[in-house]
Amino acid sequence: MGKLQSKLKQSSFKYRPDGVLEERIQTKTVQEYSPAHVDAVSAVAALSPELCVSGGKDKMVVVYNWKTGNVVKKFKGHEREVTKVACIPKSNQLFSASRDRMVMMWDLQGSQPRQQLSGHAMVVTGLAVSPDSTQLCTGSRDNTLLLWDVETGQCVERASVSRNLVTHLCWVPREPYILQTSEDKTIRLWDSRGLHVAHMFPAKQHIQTYCDVSEDGHMFLSCSNGFGGEGCEATLWDLRQTRNRICDYIGHFQTVASCVFLPRALALTPVIATSSHDCKVKIWNQDTGACLFTLSLDGSGPLNSLAVGDTVSLLCASFSRGIHLLRVDHSQGPKLWQVAAF
Repeated sequence: MGKLQSKLKQSSFKYRPDGVLEERIQTKTVQEYSPAHVDAVSAVAALSPELCVSGGKDKMVVVYNWKTGNVVKKFKGHEREVTKVACIPKSNQLFSASRDRMVMMWDLQGSQPRQQLSGHAMVVTGLAVSPDSTQLCTGSRDNTLLLWDVETGQCVERASVSRNLVTHLCWVPREPYILQTSEDKTIRLWDSRGLHVAHMFPAKQHIQTYCDVSEDGHMFLSCSNGFGGEGCEATLWDLRQTRNRICDYIGHFQTVASCVFLPRALALTPVIATSSHDCKVKIWNQDTGACLFTLSLDGSGPLNSLAVGDTVSLLCASFSRGIHLLRVDHSQGPKLWQVAAF
């Protein structure tokens, strides 16, 4: 694929130790690759250190090499918008969920879905693969969670909770537990052994839109919807014995759609990243809740999804301008800038 170079003005905000906010408008060259989608991108996930998987309103599932700017594979099978994507670690296999109520399993070596999982009555809004890759958990706005055997494609467990409109699912590493956020403002911890609720965290004031678990499985993040700065936050929780709220990250002005733990890499302190409908990606000090850096992707519309590409790269799915490749620099405190778009 050919690539273009565009010089874009990017607004970034650096937070000094004395708390003063410095705005810096920088003109940087951004590689513009052939777009992965022809409409809004709903979700993005990392398949490998150089491949990502995305789904969008164009009903397509796209595998993209974000280091070379090439489309590796396009899968067509869903009848409506693809809402979520998830990958089987260290494999060529992935899953997609859609507003057509279907979940499909794909393989890079083929062009047709390996499995078509049908069991939900409404849009599928959650996908999580078990740590051993043998099970898949799906969730929906139909208040239901389903547990599937990946090998056979059979549904092995079903659970339903009234008013539990699922927004996201995340499997805890090395554990049988699944985290789930909901439109009822609660976060549930499910035990996959029998698929029952093992714990409910204290309800928040706003809809919980997303969750992510730390690599060691000791903590997790959730984030909230909102408007005008009300809500619009991320929260760090303890997943061990206390299961308490640890810290809030407040500073976005619209719904926070995604939150991720960043690899330690060269960072002196642990950091997290959030993306929001306010067109901003923020980096936060995980321990103190201080916002360390803000990148404004003006004109991109709501930033729907974040994924860690490698130790220094973030992938950000947007409503208006495809997928943004962002680079994290820890050499002089965390900085973030866009290096490519596709």
